[in-house]
Formats: sequence, structure tokens, C-alpha cells
Amino acid sequence: MTSFDVAKPETPWVIFGPRDAVEFTEQTAALRAAGGRVYEVHARDLTDGASVCAAFARAAQVPPGYFGWNWDALTDCLDDLHDAVTGGVGIAVVINGADALLGADHLKTFVATLCLAGDRANSEVDPDGNVRDEPVVIEHFVFLLDEVRAEEFAAGIEDSDLVVRVEGEFLTVALDLDVWRPKEVGRPKVS
Repeated sequence: MTSFDVAKPETPWVIFGPRDAVEFTEQTAALRAAGGRVYEVHARDLTDGASVCAAFARAAQVPPGYFGWNWDALTDCLDDLHDAVTGGVGIAVVINGADALLGADHLKTFVATLCLAGDRANSEVDPDGNVRDEPVVIEHFVFLLDEVRAEEFAAGIEDSDLVVRVEGEFLTVALDLDVWRPKEVGRPKVS
């Protein structure tokens, strides 16, 4: 049993694991069955910040001009996008061939951006601390690995703002809420 479920609005927001892990298949199927969306991108299309933005915009069919093509704009777009695209159910973005990102210069920033987007989408409060009008919506990011073990990514993404855990054959990442949101109000569920 894993401590994560991409079909629920609970941390961790980012998960690295083997492509053949049955957990991913079952959990993404449950999300789809509930009306959520599963978008797929390939790591070969994620070579730097600009290509990450372009790949995510294509996968989620973001209208041209919707966001500003930088890390902060990607966070905002992913936070705003989930409700409009899924009718409030949620999304999971699957990154295929994620082995190619091991050692990438932008990996830590990329993962932190995804954690921030996931935290915002799954939070009961907006970035200003105000209670949201819309319901909490599921948003997770799954890095599928073909040959590299998930734990090999830990050193490249460790940061004082993130909680990085090795859980068997998986690596899970979430924001450190003691740093990002020291007050309990609006914190998402932590599994």
C-alpha cells in the first residue's frame, strides 16, 4: 500500500516511480472514472523552462495567450486550469520517459513549480489566504521511469522548501507546509 493516491486531493503532489507500477494504473483509472483527466507529456519535450511550458500547454490544450510562459505563470495556469477542464474533478499529468530528466538543470525548479501548483489546486484557500469559492480539486504529477530508480532523483530535487521521501520504489515530493503555510488554515490533507 502506498501513501499516495492520484485520485484524491492529498499530498504528495509529485510522484516518481516505475512505469509498470500497478498503483499508477489503478489510480489514474479511478481518476478517469470519476470524470477527471489524465494528460501525458514526454520528458524529451521538457528540456528547459520554455519547453516545459509549451509541452504542458499542448497537453492540456491551454488557449494561446492564456499564460506568460514562465515558471510562475505555469503555476498559476495549472491552478486555474483544473476546474475549467474537468468540471471540478481534477487532473493528473503523467510524464513519460522521465529518466531523461535525471540531472537536468531545471529539475528542482520544475518539481517545485508542480508542487506549488498541486498545493494551490488542492487547497481550500487561495494564495492570499482567502477561502476559495470553488471546491478543492485533485491535481497530481506522475513521473514514470523506465530504467532509473526513483530514489536517484532525490539529490537533484532536495530543497528546504520541499518534503522529499523515498517510499519503497517511489519518490514522493510535496511542499514543506511549515515553510509555505505555517498556519493550519487551508492546509490540504496530508496522508
